[in-house]
Amino acid sequence: MRQRLLVLILASTLLALTPIQAGFETAEASPVAASAAVSASASPDPRLVRKFYARKGSEAWKAAKRDSRFNAIGKTPMAQWMSEGWFPIRTVRKQTKRYVQAAAKAHKTPVIAVYAIPARDCGGYSSGGFSPKAYRTWITKMARGLRGSRAMVILEPDALGHLGNCPGQGDRTGLLKFATKKLSKAGAWVYIDAAHTGWVKPSQMAARLARSGIGRARGFSVNVASFVRTDIEKRYAKRILKALRKRGIRNVHYVMDTSRNGGGAKDGNNWCNPLDARLGRKPQVIGRKHLDAYLWVKAPGESDGYCNGGPAAGQWWDDYALRLMGRR
Repeated sequence: MRQRLLVLILASTLLALTPIQAGFETAEASPVAASAAVSASASPDPRLVRKFYARKGSEAWKAAKRDSRFNAIGKTPMAQWMSEGWFPIRTVRKQTKRYVQAAAKAHKTPVIAVYAIPARDCGGYSSGGFSPKAYRTWITKMARGLRGSRAMVILEPDALGHLGNCPGQGDRTGLLKFATKKLSKAGAWVYIDAAHTGWVKPSQMAARLARSGIGRARGFSVNVASFVRTDIEKRYAKRILKALRKRGIRNVHYVMDTSRNGGGAKDGNNWCNPLDARLGRKPQVIGRKHLDAYLWVKAPGESDGYCNGGPAAGQWWDDYALRLMGRR
């Protein structure tokens, strides 16, 4: 009887122990497997360690190819802008896939600026965009091309800055929410554009971001195609983050366009080919606190429109590129 009691006590003790404590190992509980799991979870996302992709064939690249004075621009990674003109519905999936595959082959991070929302730029120099129905189709096809690429996507520069300022926008925040969901699901880090410090108040921008699906996005972008000093835009971004936290939205990150903010502008109201603009700091992964990276989203040397002697918006302009580099 006494022996049977001891056996029962020993059996119950062994049952209470974990497999390793009892002297047995399983694949899940082995020290090697545990170490591998820790290493896997500790590995940073490639977007926090890789450099950015510099596409050959851009207008800036072509300018540097024919004139070495433009190397400072043409050889610097910058975003690939995708809109309805060069990336139509019928080919956007294939074109997007080709672009991100080229970046993957180079072991670099592709950065894309999505720019085709209805009533884009409110009839300004960069006006255009799809109809709401076509926009949803286009985004869906782009997402298929992005699948698995680990791209960074700047979603619709100026769209929330212009919110409600002109007719034809439809359900703009609904469209941004749709795009954020589709592109994020494809594996992209989506940054919904939040304009700049001289345009919309941080609390108001936070409300617009919340309605646009910021909870599904990686975060937001600031200063895209603008000229505001880095320190001022950082304060603007921090105020947006604070306003989002008040709404219960946390763990949000941001990126900043520094392509042309080296001239010291304070508010961004002088937005069309300002003559005192200069190149800003080079693209760089930061990955610290909430700031993911400094990017060149707008290509320096491309015109903002017919102002200060510039050509059409988006066209390369030698004189302005030289001015940005301090050579004029």
